[in-house]
This record gives sequence, C-alpha cells and structure tokens, in this order.
Amino acid sequence: MHNSADLQEIVDEIAARLGASATLEDRSFRLLAYGAQHGDIDTVRQESILRRRATGEVRDYFERYGIARAGGPVRIPADAELKVLARVCWPLRHADVTYGYLWLLDSGELTDEWLRAAAPLVARAAAALAQEARSRQDLGHGLRALLSADPEERAGASIEVPGPVAAIAVRESQDRVAALWTLPRGVLARAGSPVALLAPAHLAAEVAQTVRGAYGTAAGIGAAGDDPADAWLSWREARQALRIAEHFPRHAPIARWEDLGVHRLLARLSQADLRELAEETAALDTELAQTVEVYLDRGGHVQKTAAELGIHRQTLYYRLGKAERLTHRDLSDGDDRLAVHLGLKAARLRTHEPPSGPAATRP
Repeated sequence: MHNSADLQEIVDEIAARLGASATLEDRSFRLLAYGAQHGDIDTVRQESILRRRATGEVRDYFERYGIARAGGPVRIPADAELKVLARVCWPLRHADVTYGYLWLLDSGELTDEWLRAAAPLVARAAAALAQEARSRQDLGHGLRALLSADPEERAGASIEVPGPVAAIAVRESQDRVAALWTLPRGVLARAGSPVALLAPAHLAAEVAQTVRGAYGTAAGIGAAGDDPADAWLSWREARQALRIAEHFPRHAPIARWEDLGVHRLLARLSQADLRELAEETAALDTELAQTVEVYLDRGGHVQKTAAELGIHRQTLYYRLGKAERLTHRDLSDGDDRLAVHLGLKAARLRTHEPPSGPAATRP
C-alpha cells in the first residue's frame, strides 16, 4: 500500500522549498497527499482535497496537454471557464512509466531553475509509487492463493488484509486494458479470466464500476465478510454473480450477490442441471421463448407483456397458446409455469458466450 507518511513528507518539503501549493495524485487522479496552501486557491484544488479526486471534466482538460507521456514538468495555463488557475504538472515517472502527478499552483514565480531544485524530491515520489505498483503485483500472486477453493492453498497465502472485504469478478477484454495498479489503497487485484479483486466492503461498488468501465464488460460482487479467511466464498459468489450479469439484462452490468434472489440458485447449478431444466423449453423458437419469458417475468400480466413486446394482445394469446402446445405445459397452472420459467432462465445460462446487447453494453 502507499506509504502515506513518506509521500506527505515529500509534498510538504516541495511546497516549502518552492513556496507553492502542491498536491500529489496517482495516475487515476486520486489524491494521495497535499501540502499547505500558498497564495490563491482554485476550485480544482478545493475539490481535489475535499472529494479526494478530480472530476472527469477536469481530468480530460489536463490530459489534453499530454501529461501522461511527458518526460518533465508541463505548464498548464489558466482557464476561467473551468475556474482553473495556472499550474505546473510534473508527471511522476520511473523507468519510463507514469505512476502519478505532482501539481503545483503557479503564480508566475516557478522558474525552470526553481523546478530543477525539486527534481530529486520528485524522483523520490515517483520511486515510491513504482514500489507500490510492484508490491501490488506481488500481492496479486498472494491473492490467487487467498481466493482458492483449496484449503491447503489458502493456508499458504502470504498476505493479510483487514475485514470486512468483498470479492469482485470482472470480465476481461481483449481490446481494452484496465490500470489495476491505480485502484484505491486497500484493494488487491489479479489479472486473469475473470479479473479478481478483493476490496474493503465499502469500496466494492466503486471498484467494480471503475474496472468494469475500463474494460466495457460486466462485473459481479460477492457478499461482504468480516473474516478475510472466508474471502474465497465471496469470490465464488462474485463469479456466479458475473454469470448472471452477463446473461440477464435486468442485473447488468454489475450484479451484487445479495440482490440476485432466485438467480443465485440458478448460478450455482452445474451445466448438467441447467441442461435438464432447459429441456422443458427446448421446443420453443427464439420468438416464442422471449414472449413466454417476458410474460412470466411480468407475473402473467397480459397488458404489460404486450406493451413491452410491442404486439397486440391477440398476438400474445396466440403465441402463448402455441408455446403451451409445444411444451405440453399449462401456463395457468402454478407448477407448469414454474417449470417453464426455470427452463427459460436455465437456457440463458447454458450459453457459453455472454450475449451481445443490453447486458453487455449498458453503461
């Protein structure tokens, strides 16, 4: 985890040496440390300190100046519309990788000579963030053991995390990359299929949204637990919740285990069990299956079903009657309705690839 005391010491020394207001953020613009205020202050600095993170609009503005690839300080002019004062952004780079940013409000007195005097401190901050990134990689290997279903492998886990925690499973993407090392302090991450994360319970939803958004896919969040030794149970739930998020638009793009109701039971079933349930509706084509599923999802409400499908009620009655003949089930009978409903849900989960459409693309 970040050595907050060391980073704060560096920022305080830079601010004192340059006589400028200084803040230090990670690559995702999350505030890590800030120095005493010198001179004027703008809305961006206030928001960064109060909210611990810059807004998306502000991040986009600064990134237009090429700060992520810059090899040295970047001077950014004031912008009255955004209420941004002039500042210097010094990318914290180590071994040609940018790990964060040092921000200095500039009233016009920060000459290149003055900035060079702070270079050793900037290098020290960059090295500290790089060490943090390497530590996270090491912790990622330990996370694999901690989340294992094998008790012997879990016993060999070399990491300790405070509870309560929740596991998160995120579907990876071949086209996009998530900077896992930029996640908040206390979050452990391991790349894989799916990506595994273990987060303090109060951060789980935020972390899931951040990583899922980076990949443009779906995520599942397991139940929170006080004992990190039981995190493997939350991880199992997170993976099962991910399956639901990928196949059921109602629960996309992020499914929480606690919110899934009967879908939790379906997610636990083996492929053989799902196949047996799905046989109930194997005779239905795509149109009939969709019609019956919407009808049963709406509790048999004809008007709501017809409106959602965009069809006339007589068309709906015709399709339901045809479905009953093909499945040999009476949709007015409770047991028959349950068998058909479960069959349709099981058929969705038997799909090996996540469906395209709302479940996969909903923002």
